Order: sequence, then structure tokens, then C-alpha cells
Amino acid sequence: MTIHNLYIFDRSGTCLHYSEWHRRRQAGIPKEEEFKLMFGMLFSLRSFVSKMSPTDMRDGFLSFHTSRYRLHYLETPSGLRLVLNTDLSVSSAREALQHIYSNLFVEFVVKNPLCPPRAPVQSELFRARLDAFIRGLPFFAAAPRLSAAAPPAGSAVPAWAAASTVIPYGAQRYPMGHNAPYGAQ
Repeated sequence: MTIHNLYIFDRSGTCLHYSEWHRRRQAGIPKEEEFKLMFGMLFSLRSFVSKMSPTDMRDGFLSFHTSRYRLHYLETPSGLRLVLNTDLSVSSAREALQHIYSNLFVEFVVKNPLCPPRAPVQSELFRARLDAFIRGLPFFAAAPRLSAAAPPAGSAVPAWAAASTVIPYGAQRYPMGHNAPYGAQ
């Protein structure tokens, strides 16, 4: 289990804070563009969920997942949006996001007179406490790596295999840049 990154957006889409821990692959675009894409996706997804839901969605959407990661989402009454990306083994990070908002963001940013509202977070105390909290979560752990033992003489280990993670039985994963066979998930 692992945590990849955290975004905190205000209601207008400004990224107030970004942290990453075990992100294996960068987006390949400037961070500002990545923030705009993430906020745009959240805005569209929230709109889609509210229009397509057969019942009244009090909380909107809470998370979604792809074949590689799970995005956990919390929107506060003030319009602050927290996004935590984890691996698939983390089923819910709602309590962690609520703790980040109420016990860290409100205490060290909102109540801090030196932190201007709607401006990127500059508080080192907030950053340090956030990092300590994330690292203390039960689902914060580095993904297991392949053994660093030397390969037998005369055999070559492909570069992608040296950096791959160990996958539990039944959860096949393909290295980056390689497509899974048709129909495989």
C-alpha cells in the first residue's frame, strides 16, 4: 500500500498545496498544467456524477479508480478540494482527508494570520505536520521492490524489471510502456 500525492485546491481551481511521496511517473507537463488538468477533471467528474445519479448525492463522489491508482476526493463546505492518490489497495482515505482538512489545514493555514487566504500555502509547520501525518498512516509504505541480488552470471535483467514492484499472485501488472494483452485488466 502506498500514497502517491496530494493536491489541495480552492473553489476557483488554484492549487494551494501539492505534495508527493511515492509517485513513480511524472506527467511530463509543467506542474501548473497538471494542476489545471486535475481540477478540470474533478469539476467535470463532479458535474457528471451529480447529473447522472439516480438519487440525491449529498457527498457527490468520494473516489474513483483506474487499473493503476485510486483517487480519493473530499470537498469541504467552503469549496476546498482535497485529492489524495493512492494505490488500489487503499479502499477509503476519507477519514485521512477529513483529518488533513480539519486538524492540519484549518489549524495551521486558516487560523494562521501570516497565511493569506486563497494563496498557495507557505507554512513550513503545515508542510511538516502534513508529511508526518501521511507517513504515519497505516497505508503509507513504500511499494515492495524486487530483490537487489545480482543476476546469475551471463544473464541480463531488463531495465524495467529492475525497477518493477513485486506483484501478489493473481494481480498481473505490466511494465510502463508495455500494453496489456487485449481483455487483460
